[in-house]
Amino acid sequence: MTNSSKRWFYAIWLVLIGGFAVLHGLHLSADFPNNTPWFCDWAKYTDEGWYGNAAIRAHLFGNWYLQGDFNPAPAVPVWPFLEWVLFFFTGVTVQAVRGLAIAFFFANLLLSYLLLRARGPRWMALLAVTLLVTSPFLYCFSRLAILEPMLIALMLGALNLAVRLPRLRRPVWASAWIGLLFTLMMLTKTTAVFLLLALGWAMLLPLWQNRRLALRCTLAAAGAFAVSFGLWMALIVAFGLLPDYKYLFFVNKYIKPPEFYWPLVSLWWSFHGGLWVDHILIPLAGLVVVGAAVAGTVLSRHNAWGRGLLLDPVFGASVWAVAGYILFMTYQNHPQPRYFAVVAFFCFFVVAQGAEALLGRTAPAGENRMLRGPAHLLGWGVIGLAVLAMSVNGAWTLNYADHPEYTFVNAAQRLTQYIDAHPNGKRLLVSVSGDQITLVTHLPTLCDDFGTPSRLFPDLPSKLAFYQPGWYATWNDMDPGTLEDLHNHFSVE
Repeated sequence: MTNSSKRWFYAIWLVLIGGFAVLHGLHLSADFPNNTPWFCDWAKYTDEGWYGNAAIRAHLFGNWYLQGDFNPAPAVPVWPFLEWVLFFFTGVTVQAVRGLAIAFFFANLLLSYLLLRARGPRWMALLAVTLLVTSPFLYCFSRLAILEPMLIALMLGALNLAVRLPRLRRPVWASAWIGLLFTLMMLTKTTAVFLLLALGWAMLLPLWQNRRLALRCTLAAAGAFAVSFGLWMALIVAFGLLPDYKYLFFVNKYIKPPEFYWPLVSLWWSFHGGLWVDHILIPLAGLVVVGAAVAGTVLSRHNAWGRGLLLDPVFGASVWAVAGYILFMTYQNHPQPRYFAVVAFFCFFVVAQGAEALLGRTAPAGENRMLRGPAHLLGWGVIGLAVLAMSVNGAWTLNYADHPEYTFVNAAQRLTQYIDAHPNGKRLLVSVSGDQITLVTHLPTLCDDFGTPSRLFPDLPSKLAFYQPGWYATWNDMDPGTLEDLHNHFSVE
């Protein structure tokens, strides 16, 4: 292929990527697409409001903290802080917060390209970006104002620094920045702790030949994290917000089965959940990892591509990131589709790097050159399956983008209009989706499901007695426990 042909090829490829990227930013007030394989994830009706409620309340009602209600900001303050800043320019709208999430998705595409470009050719990096931008799974979840897009962006930023440490003039200072980025990750979503091994692998593997520098970089990163995170925790304790901090972990702790073998069942559930992302690319990523492990160990005397992948810091970090998140979901015993957004990114990296390793390898001196042909054939097989997945996924994503629905926004608006047209005590709504409704219509709300217990508010009935709400909204049916709590002070009509 001539240089002119290559330029046209890459130009068309970039236009294709850009077109699919733009789709993510259209119809920002539309629903999470209905009738998806991921319908069971309740984040589409709750999390956007929950994790931004501090910013929403601060702008609408003058105080970010609502005593006795769900206040996650002490544990995960970075996202609501950015929303708080954003609302000064946009006002409190669901389009604004989703636009912020889309901005992080765009940043993730760029950071993914830069990360893979540091370890391989341009086509490999663009292949991974194309897998990301055409994924209907990522289309759905990247358009929600949830914590995953920002967590991925911070992780990719830290990895970009980590894999470049040997080439930087001041690697120790860069390592300190990695530590600060990890603090931001922990204050964005606490599950970032399960990505620590992946980040450590990306930092230390390139420095393995210089143990002294590796030690200094490790100490710099750990020190920066300890100081910055410690300062935040000191502020949490000083302002009396430690109960709210701990409550986030309490509500995310699920009952474990009594059987001693439950971790195996949970592991299979979490591992199998990867198929939520893609039925072609996720198994393909698994085959690449297994193939690299076998080729790099059992066949190490005859095959170099496996060793090359296993010793690549980005490939290793991707594998550890996926393993870490699978471990988190196994421990939690309650995997949700949105958690796999992190898994999707790193599995797609594995596919792209596996294809490049198989196609780009050369036979070193002393290696059996007859093995190069099968490796190239496998590489083209990986490319073929990736193209098939991109074609199917691209059509799927186009269909979602071309058929936006607005049922939640319309329902929230009609609910608010009904409350305003029928005065009934306080204009205060109780609902598990309350914060989400506040984000859409600015109606003041309480959460009936979560709330930090205290001496004043030990339970929901005490919260209801104090705030005296006038309205209650639920989905599809009345929860018997919540109904009993309501009947302590009210009758539901």
